[in-house]
Amino acid sequence: MNRCDSTGMKATSNPAANDIGKSEDRSEEKNFEKKVTPRKSAVSRRYFLGKSLAVGAGTIGAGLLANAAPLPRPTPTPRPGGLTAGDAALLRFAAAAEILEADFWIQYNELGGVQDDEVPGGTGNKDYTEAIEVLDEDMPVYIHDNTDDEITHHTFLNAYLASKRAAHANLDPFRTLMGSTATGVNPDLIGRRLTNLTQLTVDTSWWTRYRDDSHNPDLDPNHVFPQAVPTLGVNQHTAIPRTDDDTKDPNFLQAIANTAAFHFPTIEQGGNSLYPSQALRATSEEVLRILLSIGPTETMHFQTWSDKAGNAPPLTAVDPVTGVSVTFPDLEVEDELFNKSLIMPEPCPFLNRRLPIVSIIRPTKTEGVAIGALQFLTDMGLFIGQPPAFFDYMHQLAVDADNATRGGS
Repeated sequence: MNRCDSTGMKATSNPAANDIGKSEDRSEEKNFEKKVTPRKSAVSRRYFLGKSLAVGAGTIGAGLLANAAPLPRPTPTPRPGGLTAGDAALLRFAAAAEILEADFWIQYNELGGVQDDEVPGGTGNKDYTEAIEVLDEDMPVYIHDNTDDEITHHTFLNAYLASKRAAHANLDPFRTLMGSTATGVNPDLIGRRLTNLTQLTVDTSWWTRYRDDSHNPDLDPNHVFPQAVPTLGVNQHTAIPRTDDDTKDPNFLQAIANTAAFHFPTIEQGGNSLYPSQALRATSEEVLRILLSIGPTETMHFQTWSDKAGNAPPLTAVDPVTGVSVTFPDLEVEDELFNKSLIMPEPCPFLNRRLPIVSIIRPTKTEGVAIGALQFLTDMGLFIGQPPAFFDYMHQLAVDADNATRGGS
């Protein structure tokens, strides 16, 4: 099925369209919360990070239904190829998110990962790689494998959509961002990036959210989880060397590597919540299987990176270009909210506070999750430099995904 998106571009069903990944103003960014259609409520990134909407439920007198026959369930209307519009929208948004993930993971791999036939491109940056390896000597391998995983995710999702004659996600027209020009990057992709890793504002409240046994963002939408690295949550920070000049000061270069180390799990915990939240809206058992099979790999990524982030050496550094300061605290502490060793999800309240606490992924409420995820990535600064058409296209994908309903058309 072909259709025109909100930018006027024709979405195709060619699953190879996004294979390019393998081979500045914030005023341009949209506030997605204000653009959601009335069918579903929009939410800000606070929803995705721990702020959920309270949804009232109406009540029906039990006596009225005591002898009533059960109402017939609406029959979903599959499109040509067998997918409902809602299921296609869920997979299309997931594919777009994975394309974006693959784009920045490729940038990380070019500079600090392993460049090979699985993830080609770039030659590595020796100084940056050594700074990354301060956290763990196997970091380049982990970066490589995470990159490979994200590439396979969007490749599969788009191929599946094409096999069902549904339009796939296509972000190729927006590969226009400069990215790094430091030694090691793929010169063919300079000026052809989707994401910006040089002006990040990284929310690290997930660190305490998963160590807190008393609060769940789904039940406590107004609770503020403390930041693990407060200074990363304000101003803008680079997670890769922008030029070779950024590798000259070892302390600042380590700060760049530390920023990357916290950016990794911050991104992956998002997918950790996105997939189960979207799965609640799926109609087809096969689509449900796809979402529930990819989602746990994001959890494995998150678990790995949340462990490595705790190894970031304590330091304070000042960006010589922007003058912004960042301080990475020592997280080898007794306070259980910050103790770097406590990487397993602490049990917390779930569904109802009358039930016992349980170790779970959180949040997983489904309302507005795609819009929330998009706002979260936007607020992070990942899309600084993208034109309005990019935000319009992504916003429409998110709205369509949030409008999907289980059993709907």
